[in-house]
Amino acid sequence: MSTPIILLVSWFAFTNEASAQSVDSLIIELSKKWENAKAYTLKMAEAMPAENYNFKPTPDVMSFKQQLLHIAENMKWLSSAHLFSPSSKAEKDTASWDKAAVVKYVTAAYEQGLAAHHLLRQNQLNEVVPFFAGTMSRRKILVLMHDHQTHHVGQLILYLRLKGIKPPAYVGW
Repeated sequence: MSTPIILLVSWFAFTNEASAQSVDSLIIELSKKWENAKAYTLKMAEAMPAENYNFKPTPDVMSFKQQLLHIAENMKWLSSAHLFSPSSKAEKDTASWDKAAVVKYVTAAYEQGLAAHHLLRQNQLNEVVPFFAGTMSRRKILVLMHDHQTHHVGQLILYLRLKGIKPPAYVGW
């Protein structure tokens, strides 16, 4: 082999090895899962008619709209405060938002969460960060972000069913 080709192959092997070491397989797998979670949640958001966005199964729980906004705010907070995603301001006046505004905001929140996945590197996953429930690793924060949105998306399924709407088919892999 000629010297330029050897150098090119060596450089390629080194950069691929460095790249493989810099991005953990958990992050890669969770990134795909996050994209699926986004698609699934947005299908539910679209399935609920706009006139039912303020629906609450009981007076003491969040409305469908509030559930979606809560999911989005939590993603934005966790991904920017603990996972390196660019920070964005919290929205204060969401009460007057219509369905389209809520869907747009939720979409942006999932994109911010995905950015956090892509910005994390393997050596950062075990870093411990302060958290209101006690210190946690960034890995645990990432898993928490997934778990939290899954918890509330599960509640959205019930809201749809109570309105006689068949939820979209599950997309989880």
